[in-house]
Amino acid sequence: MILTLAVPTSAARPTFRFDLSRPLLLAFSAALCLLILLPLSWLVYYSIHDRAGGFTAANFVELATDPAFLDPLATTLILASSSAAICCAVAAPIGWLVARSDMPLRRTVRALVTASFVTPPFLGAIAWELLAAPNSGLLNKLFRALTGAEPDEYLFNIYTLPGLIFVISCYTFPYVFVLIANALDRMPGDLEDASAILGGSAWTTARRITVPLAMPALLAGALIAFLQAMTLFGSPAILALPAGFHTMTTKIWSLFQYPPKLELAAAASLPLLGLTVALLRAEAMILGRRGYSVVGGRGGEPRRIALGRWKWAALAAVLLALANPVFLPYGALLNAAFSRIPSEFVSFENLTLRNFAFVFFELSSTGVAARNTLILCTSAATIGTVLAVAIAYITSRKVIAWHRVLGFLATAPAAVPGIVLGVGLFLAYTRPPFVLYGTLWILLIAFVTIALPAAYQQLQSAFRVVNPDLEEASRILGATRLGTLGRITAPLLRTSVIATWCFIFIGVIRELSAAVMLFTSDTKVISVLIFDLNESGDLGAIAVLGIIMLVFTFAVIALINRIPGFGASRLRNN
Repeated sequence: MILTLAVPTSAARPTFRFDLSRPLLLAFSAALCLLILLPLSWLVYYSIHDRAGGFTAANFVELATDPAFLDPLATTLILASSSAAICCAVAAPIGWLVARSDMPLRRTVRALVTASFVTPPFLGAIAWELLAAPNSGLLNKLFRALTGAEPDEYLFNIYTLPGLIFVISCYTFPYVFVLIANALDRMPGDLEDASAILGGSAWTTARRITVPLAMPALLAGALIAFLQAMTLFGSPAILALPAGFHTMTTKIWSLFQYPPKLELAAAASLPLLGLTVALLRAEAMILGRRGYSVVGGRGGEPRRIALGRWKWAALAAVLLALANPVFLPYGALLNAAFSRIPSEFVSFENLTLRNFAFVFFELSSTGVAARNTLILCTSAATIGTVLAVAIAYITSRKVIAWHRVLGFLATAPAAVPGIVLGVGLFLAYTRPPFVLYGTLWILLIAFVTIALPAAYQQLQSAFRVVNPDLEEASRILGATRLGTLGRITAPLLRTSVIATWCFIFIGVIRELSAAVMLFTSDTKVISVLIFDLNESGDLGAIAVLGIIMLVFTFAVIALINRIPGFGASRLRNN
């Protein structure tokens, strides 16, 4: 036997390439840790130290004993509980009518719910100021004109706790609607058909089949509505402060006014953070339960209930409910934008374009705020999408040993209310080594952090659909991880990546809670400019800016819906 030893020629010699994939992925991981842990660490540090830097529990003692903090806490709990109950009472019937009945214009109703979903709550609160302020509200003026009531009489007063509960419910119920409608859409009709075949009435079938299967979604929706109402800042600041009472978010914000009480602000933020974490955990447990799961393969299409002559009455009731978050507020903003006096009904005598001229040509802050908003929207959407793609790739492909920790950190900001994150970022970036306060960088960090959980979850779901065999084949042929991600995986995820980018872009436009804690005169954005104009009472300019914000937001949504495989093509053909 003759053994031959093949010596590789220069052409066959293996080539060694320096692969930057792992260092870059580790850099993304480190950036994520810094993004989340640094502000929360400073938040905890300040809460347990006094102004001299000594360890103390006095901040929490003051929170637990001072009525100035206990009253806002009680108000917040009442507000959140009431809003959650109202949202469930409104969203559940509408969700059922859209998903399981033959009510006309079901797709139109879904679109209107989307309109209320993307309307910034603080803008809705300002619109309801125009509608239901005791003296100047359009609805109250209409009431006095129709009934001949005295000038000091009114039908609505939005500057009350019930008024605030009503407004917050208008812009929170879409969260409940989406969960219930999706649950009913996915519910197979076989069980309901079997109940009907066995003699069960429509009421019996709903009570014993439909309601139990939809109950987890309803409970999760109630928790989300409670969470949203509890952590909102804009609506309470606009409606509660003029009425003379605080919620927890407005109280935390007030602690930053002169003289600032940073230690108390940090301590007041932690209970809000802890309650948010508990609610999100409860929501995950409810949605993850198996008690009401359907066992078996894919069932039949959901059974639609024929409403008969009641279908038009049902549609009228739904449209009447949607008038509160959509038709009336949008009408009030349009009226204020084109009227010389925002609190007067527009007519040929007071029709004007003066408000538009003022916003575009006289208000100096408009250009600065518009430029900052565009820069931050584009930068946050791009950086947030890239970071979410990298972290989703690491966690879904288990690239590093502690990928589960990264997955947790990527979703952790969902448990941090915007006002709390603003406090943490202020404390973290007003001292060395990262002095970013007064620059757009600190707002960029805030917006990326807020948008990251939803972006990460959407892209992680997209990664699960892509078969990793294609990536393995690419790496066997010599491609690096980043090369494979850029040439193979990213093109397959193009739709999800674009949708994520647009989602973050829209979120930055409407974000107020964190921005109001971090802006300066040079870093003001559109949402903060609207908030400032509301304090000065310039409702005409606010209406113009609000309309521009809404038009731009709906234009981006329309662009998303034109993406192949996304939007309208994915909706049920109703």
